[in-house]
Amino acid sequence: MGKIRGAQMKTKKDTLSLIVIVLLVIISLAGILSLDFTKSYEITNQYGNTVKMYGAGIYAHDSYMKAPVLIGTDFCILLVLVPLLCFASIKNKKETSNTSRLSLMSLYGVACYYAASLCFGVSHNRIMLLYIALFTCTLFGMFTILGKIEVPMLRYNATKGIYRFLVLSGIALVIAWMPDIIPSVITGTPLALIEVYTTEITYILDMGIIAPLCLLSIYLLKKQSGLGTLLLAMLFKICIIVGVMMIPQTICQVLSGFEMPLPALITKSGSFLLLGGFAIYFNRKLYFALDKL
Repeated sequence: MGKIRGAQMKTKKDTLSLIVIVLLVIISLAGILSLDFTKSYEITNQYGNTVKMYGAGIYAHDSYMKAPVLIGTDFCILLVLVPLLCFASIKNKKETSNTSRLSLMSLYGVACYYAASLCFGVSHNRIMLLYIALFTCTLFGMFTILGKIEVPMLRYNATKGIYRFLVLSGIALVIAWMPDIIPSVITGTPLALIEVYTTEITYILDMGIIAPLCLLSIYLLKKQSGLGTLLLAMLFKICIIVGVMMIPQTICQVLSGFEMPLPALITKSGSFLLLGGFAIYFNRKLYFALDKL
């Protein structure tokens, strides 16, 4: 009976991973196939400003500035996250170790971040139900995997370099987005690049969730808590994927003809790319140490 139950649990786990991967492929392909800069049009938004709309594919009702960023994100999801998730799922199926579960859960966290960005940050379109399904599967998938991880066994002696990385990551997220928000708060006007949206979901996710998690991870790591290591692994994966994501996003923006000011390019794209590079280095050290436990 125990063996049968274990096999059933493994089948459910494999099925969920397969569903997430299929959803990621369909959703990202739908975005990539929307690559067409010839169908733009202009409208007057709810704030009385003229906004250039994208007009093509699944992002037809998103702004001309935001759609290339979304398409660049879709390229990264299909070419980077999906292969990593496939590899992690296969490895977890074979090993079912603490580190394999941690790696899979971290990638689920990245997919959940992506799904949340689509659910709350993209204009309503025909595949909105798929966005919701992806958000649900990744969110509850993380909790499912968390229940199987022996968190107390994840004690990790973080180095000063990792603590500095976490502090810089938290600060970078604030520095990247706060200059966009402060002027609108002072003047009482909408965000300069709000366009057809009511808010910017990236500000909420990065400053409201990711940045505080960086500080919380520092506190828990110093307490030698396994939960701190778990958060650290997830933050590393998010930083890595977001860093890589800056490349296709910037390329798509350039192809669209959008001119990004050099200071904005440095503070946003450059800083995330740099943090992604450091995250790759520290992530390798983390799993090397955990594999020895």
